[in-house]
Amino acid sequence: MNMTAPAPDLTKAAPLPIPTRTTCAYCGVGCGVIATPDGLGSAGIAGDPEHPANLGRLCVKGAALGETLGTGHRILHPAIHGVRTTWNRALDAVAKGIRDTVDMHGPEAVAFYLSGQLLTEDYYVANKLMKGFIGSANVDTNSRLCMASTVAGHRRAFGADIVPNCYEDLEEADLVVLVGSNTAWCHPVLWQRIEQAKAKHGTRIVTIDPRRTVTADSADLHLPIAPGMDSVLFARLLVEIAERKELDHDYVGRNTTGFDEALANARDIAPDRAVTAARCGLDATDLATFLDWWLATPKTVTCFSQGVNQSAQGTDKVNAILNAHLAAGRVGKPGAGPFSLTGQPNAMGGREVGGLANQLAAHMGFSPAEIDRVGRFWQAPRMAQGEGRKAVAMFEAIERGEIKALWVLCTNPAASLPRADAARAALRKLDFLAVSEVNAHADSLIEAATVVLPAAAWGEKNGTVTNSERRISRQRPFVAAPGESRPDWWQICEVARRLGHGAAFAYASPAEIFREHAALSAFENFGGRLFDIGGLADLSDEAYDALEPVQWPLPKGSKIGVKRLFAEGGFVHADGKARFVSLALPALKAERSAEYPLLLNTGRVRDQWHTMTRTGLSPRLARHRNAPFVEVHPEDAALYGLTDGGHAAISSPHGQVELRVVVTDTQQRGSLFAPIHWTDATAARARVGSLVHALTDPVSGQPDSKAVPVAIRPWAIRAQGFIVSRQRLPMPTWLSHARMTVTGGEVVNFASPRAPDALHDLLSNWLNLWTSPLNQRNPASDLYRSASLVRNRLEILLSTGPSADETGLAWATELLAKDPIDGATRRFILAGRAPSAGGGTSRQICACFGVHQSQIEEAARAGADSVEAIGKALKAGTNCGSCRPEIRKLLEEMKTRA
Repeated sequence: MNMTAPAPDLTKAAPLPIPTRTTCAYCGVGCGVIATPDGLGSAGIAGDPEHPANLGRLCVKGAALGETLGTGHRILHPAIHGVRTTWNRALDAVAKGIRDTVDMHGPEAVAFYLSGQLLTEDYYVANKLMKGFIGSANVDTNSRLCMASTVAGHRRAFGADIVPNCYEDLEEADLVVLVGSNTAWCHPVLWQRIEQAKAKHGTRIVTIDPRRTVTADSADLHLPIAPGMDSVLFARLLVEIAERKELDHDYVGRNTTGFDEALANARDIAPDRAVTAARCGLDATDLATFLDWWLATPKTVTCFSQGVNQSAQGTDKVNAILNAHLAAGRVGKPGAGPFSLTGQPNAMGGREVGGLANQLAAHMGFSPAEIDRVGRFWQAPRMAQGEGRKAVAMFEAIERGEIKALWVLCTNPAASLPRADAARAALRKLDFLAVSEVNAHADSLIEAATVVLPAAAWGEKNGTVTNSERRISRQRPFVAAPGESRPDWWQICEVARRLGHGAAFAYASPAEIFREHAALSAFENFGGRLFDIGGLADLSDEAYDALEPVQWPLPKGSKIGVKRLFAEGGFVHADGKARFVSLALPALKAERSAEYPLLLNTGRVRDQWHTMTRTGLSPRLARHRNAPFVEVHPEDAALYGLTDGGHAAISSPHGQVELRVVVTDTQQRGSLFAPIHWTDATAARARVGSLVHALTDPVSGQPDSKAVPVAIRPWAIRAQGFIVSRQRLPMPTWLSHARMTVTGGEVVNFASPRAPDALHDLLSNWLNLWTSPLNQRNPASDLYRSASLVRNRLEILLSTGPSADETGLAWATELLAKDPIDGATRRFILAGRAPSAGGGTSRQICACFGVHQSQIEEAARAGADSVEAIGKALKAGTNCGSCRPEIRKLLEEMKTRA
């Protein structure tokens, strides 16, 4: 099956660049972007100074979006069983697969698996088709893997999934508490706002995280809490609020229920500071400082993210935080409130339209009255009568053969779900699998599919997204979709039409879908549902195209949305009151054992996002962390025989990976950390998802990705090396390797237990370099290099030796970008170094300006002794600011060494 795009014709005249205001494709901050196409397949990217979420700021990932617009990796045509076909035949096949499954096994044998990267309009029609017309609620989303515990906690406490505050509160707060959030790396634009508040009026920052992240390095106080114990800490805070007279009796009396029970429960969990400190693994003085600061600071915002959500106790952790804010009356006030920082660009929009299996559209559930209301609005013939299967349960049902047909849109469960190997195997058990996807290299998903539908990508799609502060923004197209790619909403509606539901899905544009979505939010809503955007239900197509970012609620007759909610009560439970929630006694659900004595914590790195299907295309983003790794505490490294820069095999009952070792005291003893980004498309033997257990929170169904029992042992390596290539290479599966995009092509780093000479011979044969005139063999140093030069351009260079060669890699990467290579440089191709020394061989710190660690160290030795001084000398840290914490830490380490 050939689904790779041909090279673009660069001889065509470029159209005039027209700037388009759109929204970033990454995290839930929802930054405004101005994209200006260059006519050559890329675009200039700038922050939108008028967008309230970012006011012109962008992180390095957002700033590099223009580098990710190439189409060489794209799926361009529909296919059935790997054979190119027409759209009509492909859509007919999807409809037939669904219809046959329903006829033979019933609607519960069909499922949709969606993504927080879909636009709201895509999400809406998928939810409508499945829950109203196919008749099953088996619609879930990869947002289940990141935000479901927050949804459940909000619903238990507030009555609905409501974030009560706005981003401005981060700047107005006197104390910002970051729980389970490496904000500096994962939400850099919000981190800039927090840092500016600290510089402007002394806002204190507290981080609560088992790891000492770069965010913690910039905090006033870091609490290295034991895994899973967050709710113990906040239970103690609730007790102290009551005992130290900080309880807002008026607010609690008028607006809440269940306080006495929750307080008694908190006293059982955290009876005093000594017990709390012991259970949480915290220093007693640090615990006291946190409690004193929180209690003494009315303007406190508590932000929480994946470290809270991705836990077997996630919902209770959320409610423990909400309990404290409710008790102190610090909800929805300027500079005060609990704040969920969302992971994906449209996780919130998906939640609005019922993208989760336990919700209906417009923040409605599965009570008989709500089922009837939504059914009447949709005129739906076959409404689902109860909740569907959540993500992990959905794939377990596929394994058991209970779900026979699946449609996956805009995500890859074979890479991101827990027990990823089992998810991959489950896909092959299906009778029918449809995949709507942009990426031809989607890890094993495409190969398993019955039907593949080429989807439109960011920059080509038209619709809306909702960010973490309830702000709806437009995502506008500014480049044409390549090949036969089509929007997801169109694909879903075409299948619905073939299933006989054409009248209910006769949308001509995303604007029509959005108007119906807004109208449903207002339908029979007499103030009982806060999600109400009825004020947008009558937008014309032109007004929809021009829609400015707006927060909800926005009921009919309103012109502007509401910034903050619940400061004066008005919760969504039937009595209008919030609920204090009693918590289960916190305990790790999966304990360490003699066989698996360590806990694996998974997460993210600064310059990559999810499984790198987009960020992996950017040369700028590849240099910060160019290969998968595992962080280990020095004492654990000594105990298990590991060395910094060496390699290790990490195993769980579900799989094994092989990663480079980083020894660091930022990691707790007994715990490991590994990032999630690398899959079989970008590496081999590095899919961390294959280790993660399927343990889920009992309320939210969200998987626990932060405390997975694992074992670690040294992985003996005799040879390491790299390949730089102008083309994407089909690497052998037996070789542990990782890819990264560079200017002109790609780099593949590899490691092997084979001897360097034997490995080099194997790879030379694999790459057809054996007869190349550019060969250099040095048995004395076990160093071997081979290269191919075509028309004075480096096509491929292979280097193998006993250890990593960063200098040689930097030089080979530089050669790949040279076109042509002059005669004077040609004789240095196999030298492993440039004719003159440069500063680019150390780790890149600032991706915006390509500044490396060695350059920062040199500037510091010359007198630039602060982050600001480094910025003046090298520009590092002066654009997106994502690297500022690392620069600060590097300068502090240099001072300590001095």
